[in-house]
Amino acid sequence: MDTKIYILAIAAFVVGTVELIIGGILDVVAQDLNISISTAGWLITAFSIVFAISAPLLLTATARVERKALYLWTMAVFLIGSVISTFSPHYSILMLGRILSASSGSLIIVLSITIASSIVKQEYRARAIGIIFMGVSGSLVLGVPLGLVIGNAFGWRAPFLLISVLTLASMVGIYAWLPNIPPKPMIPLRQQLLTLRKPKIVSAQLTSAFMLTGHLTLYAYFTPYVKSQLHLSSGWVSIVYFIFGISAVMGGGVGGWAADKWGSAKSILTIIASFALVMFLIPAVSFSLSLFLVVMILWSMLSWAITPAQQNYLIETAPESYEIQQGLNTTALHLGIALGSGVGGFVIEHHSVADTPWVGGLFVLISFICAAFSITRPSTVKLGQTISKISN
Repeated sequence: MDTKIYILAIAAFVVGTVELIIGGILDVVAQDLNISISTAGWLITAFSIVFAISAPLLLTATARVERKALYLWTMAVFLIGSVISTFSPHYSILMLGRILSASSGSLIIVLSITIASSIVKQEYRARAIGIIFMGVSGSLVLGVPLGLVIGNAFGWRAPFLLISVLTLASMVGIYAWLPNIPPKPMIPLRQQLLTLRKPKIVSAQLTSAFMLTGHLTLYAYFTPYVKSQLHLSSGWVSIVYFIFGISAVMGGGVGGWAADKWGSAKSILTIIASFALVMFLIPAVSFSLSLFLVVMILWSMLSWAITPAQQNYLIETAPESYEIQQGLNTTALHLGIALGSGVGGFVIEHHSVADTPWVGGLFVLISFICAAFSITRPSTVKLGQTISKISN
């Protein structure tokens, strides 16, 4: 695989770390800034909302900018956000830093995907996308735990300082190794959004949203689940998360390989069906730690394996608007994360945490229905013809 793909994956790793790190140090942030934990929690909520809506808007606004220059300027804004977060004297300034990091980070992820898919041969495209998402999932394994250790040892500002240093290093790598990439002709955002009226495309985006909804219904409350159902100590919970993270990194690579080997459509249906089965199996094996770990590894791998195939499918389905489709898919993923967290909380409040796996599995089945519907629709015509037909 081209070395430049790994440089882009490192940048994705940094963005993934800054998105996730705040959750583990909320109590420390709240205490230092003299705010409640619930108020500090808005640092996560605001990040997700801004991340979800920024990519398609920023992609359109920067459509005419050469991609390498755009990448470097976006990383510069990301660096500013991290520096502001590091030295923020109070909550509102920290929130500003998070907003800058979220908006620029969303564009970095989409640019990483689109650039990676454009600089490799078509038969390696899904694998290249998979490597980008291995960078994101790698932040679960290394970035977040490392940030937590540093945050607890040196204060909550230290992880943001580390992210600033890593961002600078990534910028040097991008400047040195990434070639100039001219922008592709970009159709206005309003016209591109009209493609969402095509059932094949909107159902593909809903596939991602409901897949993540099902996943987060359990994963957002994974700690209370394993503690209550498997009666694990805090030390064992950390081990379980580490195994989950390692499996997630592997899943991104496996998903990209599968999509290139068997095709995006077949891979999507196989992965989602397997994912639903695994989620329904989780309650049945929660009586045994060894059986649970086997199923959990599959669950983790499949949760990240779907993304390369899905992104590649969107490129194949809407080649003339694939950049905006990647941005909209980022929005769909984050909306799924938010919805899944809410559904899981509702299930726990009104029933039990033990019910989160099978409720999540139901949403995954809805995702499968959306995927099957999308794949069985006729191939889209050229975007210009599509818009013309819709407009008429």
